[in-house]
Amino acid sequence: MDKRVYLLTIVAFVVGMVELIIGGILDLVAGDLGVSVGKAGLLISIFSVVFAIAGPVLLALTAKIERKKLTLWTLVVFLIGNLIAVFAPSYSILMAARMVSAASGALLVVLCVTLASNIVSEAYRARAIGIVFMGISGSLVLGVPFGLMLGNAFGWRAPFILITGLTLLSMAGVYFFMERIAPKPSIPMKEQLKTLKDNKILFAQMTSFLFLAGHLTLYGYLTPFLKTTMGLNGTWVSIVYLIFGVAAVLGGGIGGMLADRFGTKPSVLGIIAVFAVSIFLIPYTTFSFPLFLIVMVIWSMLSWAVTPAQQSYLIESAPESSDIQQSLNNSALHLGIALGSSIGSIVIEQSSVEYNATVGGIFIVIALATAVFSMTRNRSEVAVSE
Repeated sequence: MDKRVYLLTIVAFVVGMVELIIGGILDLVAGDLGVSVGKAGLLISIFSVVFAIAGPVLLALTAKIERKKLTLWTLVVFLIGNLIAVFAPSYSILMAARMVSAASGALLVVLCVTLASNIVSEAYRARAIGIVFMGISGSLVLGVPFGLMLGNAFGWRAPFILITGLTLLSMAGVYFFMERIAPKPSIPMKEQLKTLKDNKILFAQMTSFLFLAGHLTLYGYLTPFLKTTMGLNGTWVSIVYLIFGVAAVLGGGIGGMLADRFGTKPSVLGIIAVFAVSIFLIPYTTFSFPLFLIVMVIWSMLSWAVTPAQQSYLIESAPESSDIQQSLNNSALHLGIALGSSIGSIVIEQSSVEYNATVGGIFIVIALATAVFSMTRNRSEVAVSE
């Protein structure tokens, strides 16, 4: 397989890091810019909303532009967004910077997938796309511990300085190692959304949306949760996040194996059910740090174990529109991140971070219900109407 796929994976990893890298240092951002932790959490929400919406829209608007050229110019915009974040003097400027980074980052992810599928032979195409998406999922998991360690050591702007440097390296890599690639016709948004008329597909996408919303209601505010309930200092919080990240990455592999061995439906339902139990238990384990770590590892592993099983279920359910479903699922995941971080912010502002796990667990239970509903539907109704 063409080694340049790994370059594109690095680009995707850099883009993905920006989304949640601020999650572990919300208290530092809030303290420096004079806002509450809950309000600082909206910096995650706005990024995720813009990311989810901008990707398909910008792809349609730039459909006629040569892909390498477009990738380089989008990296320039992404670089500018992160430079603004580095020097942001206020909360509103930082919010604007996040929006610029999100819009350009969303287009970059799609372009990385496009470039990867074009530089390999057809036999390696699916594997190349999978590797690029591993960069994205890995960044979402590891971005927080990286940001936390850098933020605690050098201030909350340090993670954005790192991203700026990595973006410059990515630009150099794309410029020197990628060739020109002609654009291909894109699928109109109307055609993509039409597939959601099928209740089986719609509720499968809703499951991803609700699952991530429940997860981020707590995970997006894990730092204040750890400091409030267990009095952990910055060093121990970093260690907890690192353990979480490693377990989550391992969970992604385990989820794929479970789906292959037991089938996608039992795997999705089983993972969501156990995940719900673990997130509900979290607040009741804080009296014992070892017990908390055990439950947290289960929670973190299952947080990404569901992804490969869910994506496989979507492909099985709609093989004729699998590419569209993967794109829509990516948007559903990011909208879930946005909702979860927003709900978490409201919980903190109105009551206490100690309730974030319980509220998040409620979303997970609803996600389990939508998964069951999806799996008990037939596709005949849409096939007939269309």
